[in-house]
Amino acid sequence: MAELHSVDIESVYGAESLSLPSNDKSGGFEIAANVESWLPPAHAVLNMPNIPEELLHEFDLPRFKKEWNRYLSYVSKRPHTFGTRRVFAHNDAQYGNLLRLKDSSESVDEHRQVSKPFGRFGRNHANHIRCIIGSQIIVVDFEYAAPNPAAYDIANHFHEWTANYHCPTPHILEPSRYPTVEERRNFYASYIRHAVIIAEDPVLEDNDLLELMDELDKDVLIWGAASHAGWAIWGIVQAREDVEAGVTEPDFNYFGYAKGRMAAFRKDLKDLGI
Repeated sequence: MAELHSVDIESVYGAESLSLPSNDKSGGFEIAANVESWLPPAHAVLNMPNIPEELLHEFDLPRFKKEWNRYLSYVSKRPHTFGTRRVFAHNDAQYGNLLRLKDSSESVDEHRQVSKPFGRFGRNHANHIRCIIGSQIIVVDFEYAAPNPAAYDIANHFHEWTANYHCPTPHILEPSRYPTVEERRNFYASYIRHAVIIAEDPVLEDNDLLELMDELDKDVLIWGAASHAGWAIWGIVQAREDVEAGVTEPDFNYFGYAKGRMAAFRKDLKDLGI
């Protein structure tokens, strides 16, 4: 992830990616732009005639919009940190998109397509863009890759630890599987050290490392709320096809997934005092 986050945004998106319009309210972060663009189609789905009233009440998108704006205001006032720097983020670093080579000496054919296990994206989802990290990890599916805070990408990855897309209820996240303090700090230490090496910075002192780890953990916990919010609205939009077809037992319960993510977002806001 440190290597992905070191990619020059300008080289991917052009020089215009570094300057934002004066009326831009997203802070240049894709998650803010995504939620803004996904809300209208989400409203359209929930306005369909066969949507149960209790679902409308549970999602309560007008309430969500106010909550989301309060959240954006909150994060915009926080100080700029190592974790909030704008980076090239994968934004969907779930385990099905992180593939380990069994033989690190094996050469990977340039045109080889890597199959993804069936998960929340449906049976026919295919996006074979990939990035080889070192000689061990192949990162695939850059459909949602875009500039975001580094802490957002890490937080989103940690939330994916709680998912099991190969169980009878793949739409339900299990919070008990969220990485422990020890696991998170192990990740942070490796991430920070590698980022320093890539940036060719001076040797990192132990005290500085510990301070950065504490700071990054706070940012990850805060930006984890944005991950919940974005996937909640995304889930509502994705449910449209099943609603239109009258599917009562879908392969993947998008509404159920969205409900869990929305509840988690609102819990995070409460915990953060927003």
